[in-house]
Amino acid sequence: MKKPKSIPIGVPIILSVALVVIFTAFGTADISLAEAMKILFTRGIAQLTERAASVQEMIVFQVRLPRVLIAYLSGASLAVCGCGYQSAFKNPMADPFVLGVSSGAALGATLSIVLKMSKNFLGLNITALFAFAGALVTVFIVYAVGSRNGQKSTTTLLLTGLAIGQFITAVISILMLMFQENIKDIYFWTLGSFAAKSWPQLAIVAVYFIIGFILMMMHHTSLDVMLMGDETAYLLGLDVHKVRRRILLITSVLAAGVVSIAGIIGFVGLITPHVVRIFTGPKHKRLLTYSALVGGIFLMSADTIARSLLSQEVPVGIITAIFGAPFFIYLIVKSKREIFS
Repeated sequence: MKKPKSIPIGVPIILSVALVVIFTAFGTADISLAEAMKILFTRGIAQLTERAASVQEMIVFQVRLPRVLIAYLSGASLAVCGCGYQSAFKNPMADPFVLGVSSGAALGATLSIVLKMSKNFLGLNITALFAFAGALVTVFIVYAVGSRNGQKSTTTLLLTGLAIGQFITAVISILMLMFQENIKDIYFWTLGSFAAKSWPQLAIVAVYFIIGFILMMMHHTSLDVMLMGDETAYLLGLDVHKVRRRILLITSVLAAGVVSIAGIIGFVGLITPHVVRIFTGPKHKRLLTYSALVGGIFLMSADTIARSLLSQEVPVGIITAIFGAPFFIYLIVKSKREIFS
């Protein structure tokens, strides 16, 4: 087996920081890169607690910078989800969007909207809780329906996820017709967007990502063992079903956290792990770390394109689909080849 090309961890880290700075200069308002850098490095963190001295400072610190960071952490979360799903299901085409988990989370968020429960309760974000419930129920339905006697096939899980995802989308459409006063809010969840998001939403996504990433890293050895097959894992003393349930719980929380803030964003969790495996190999300690960094870069870049490509902002879910759909077709064509070697 050919040894994967190694890329130092510092490369994606430095690239991430550089792109965060560069992307704050992109948008409808005319702010040059030099101006954005000057604002970022001369005012710094103090700007977060002080009144903006100019319109440009307000745009950079209150609009663009938090949005770029939210997109980055959301991409990192979805990429980690993709790693978890692909290993737990042993399915190279698994990700929150393809398996219908993002749609389930969106349905939960939609229910919280129509039931007028989208605010906070006892310090908890009700929309996020509903989204989590929807994601969790969906992933276990897909897992239960798509497997028999513990045996899972790529085709069965894929078709089950797509079918359930389409069913949920239909339910969301019905709710949009029934509650037309909330149609704009619900429509937001179906396309995915980081518009009008700022520091409070960043805090929510950051908490989800940090907790989820730490928990996933705690299971990196178990995920490596699971790639050997359930029988081998059992012989090595690993309770596969218990670990799989934990992974599905963690990834559902991550997916729900992103959906509760940004709506449905597809294909990030599908593309990123496959690209990252080229230079990390299948070991999850490196795979999870690099996937988080690369996923953040990918979604942050896609969102920058979404808000800069045309005079009117394009939903970021459309941009990720443009990249992800051809890649998904490629995986279907190559599905007979062994991905996890």
